[in-house]
Amino acid sequence: MTARPRLFPLTWPLLLELLLGIGIGVIGTALAGRLSDQSGAAFGIANQVFAALFVLFRVIGAGVSVAVTQALGAGRRDQADAVARAVVGASTWLGLAGAAAALLAAGPMLQMVNTPADVAPLARTLLQALAPALLLDAWNANMSSVMRAHLRSREALVVVVVIQIITLTVALLAMPHLGLPGYALACILGRGVGLGLHITLWRSRLDLRLLWADWWRLVRAPLATVLHIGIPGAAENIAWRAAFMTSLAAVAQMGSHALATHAYTMQFLHVILMFGLAIGFAVEILVGHMIGAGELHAAHRLVRKSLALGIVVAFVVAGSFALAGPWLVSRFTSDPQIIALGCTLLWWTVLVEPGRTFNLVVINALRATGDARYPVIAGAASMAVVLAGGSWFLGVHLGWGLVGVWIAYAADEWIRGLLMWRRWATLGWLPHARAAHRKLRHAQPG
Repeated sequence: MTARPRLFPLTWPLLLELLLGIGIGVIGTALAGRLSDQSGAAFGIANQVFAALFVLFRVIGAGVSVAVTQALGAGRRDQADAVARAVVGASTWLGLAGAAAALLAAGPMLQMVNTPADVAPLARTLLQALAPALLLDAWNANMSSVMRAHLRSREALVVVVVIQIITLTVALLAMPHLGLPGYALACILGRGVGLGLHITLWRSRLDLRLLWADWWRLVRAPLATVLHIGIPGAAENIAWRAAFMTSLAAVAQMGSHALATHAYTMQFLHVILMFGLAIGFAVEILVGHMIGAGELHAAHRLVRKSLALGIVVAFVVAGSFALAGPWLVSRFTSDPQIIALGCTLLWWTVLVEPGRTFNLVVINALRATGDARYPVIAGAASMAVVLAGGSWFLGVHLGWGLVGVWIAYAADEWIRGLLMWRRWATLGWLPHARAAHRKLRHAQPG
């Protein structure tokens, strides 16, 4: 690379993009909460199931950025373009599978997480209405990943801004009249416009013009490169999502009151983790370019500095949210018990988020080097025993309620984070990075 990209110019567009995305969820939760606390709980649990279905896209999403950045770092634009085209076709089939699951299996999936009887009908209606958005999300998410891998973070941010403006406008207009399905309508319209913008930007900024066959064809060779990273990455994400949904089932057993508190407080956790996630995504992009170019020492230095920055940011942001807790939680509900418990959980979040930063930064860095299997192998036991089992044991069995669930969240994040850092600090990723660089250097042009 003649001019090495830097962390901050990549991080701030990613941060704004992520905050805008989560901001719509926060506003949607607030609008749903105004309808009723049951609607707020239904919104929260339906969106968690929606997010669980989104894990399908991680099969390719976790690998596309790494495959494209490594190819670009090695000067192999032909391979980067082949990966981008193949990912569009794969996104179509995965998106259709996710949409079919949301439409046909909404009821059983909500039952699996013990959705309360007074919440289930509202949640089922919302999840089914969101089905088309899953297909649009599959395309948008992976096309955006390709844009960022080409260091086009600002253009990707513009697309997100337009999507969220449309989504927010339609939601504000539709939800008071249509209820929760009004939010689904807003999501579908916003994402539809976003897809059109991505197609335009691929043509104008990346000189990538999609053919009709690219939308449905599965091309083996470039997808194999993506899946080498994507399958372990998806497995790690699926393991976490399964453990989290188990913890959500424990919360649902505590009743709609606890479920509403969980839904409201999780909105703030999502905002807080966006800071670490933006740094993690930027690190993944930069490390991928560095591995492709053979700059392994630079990659090692970048991760150490980025992790220190991420931990400091996590403490500061989480502490700020905890201090503002009474005002923030009261934006969602006037119930004094929910407000008090939500504020307590925000203080526990100050312990959760620095541990989560280990995972967001180091796991993305490990994946960018090609070391994708270690995170799921090392972290699976903690997710199952500490996150899932701990939520039930502390929250339900010992009767600690949501505080017990948050303690389980914190313990799991710190255990897995320290395991990931040990892997990076002891250079366990180095053989994978060298192998990836050699493969790109000796690959035939095509």
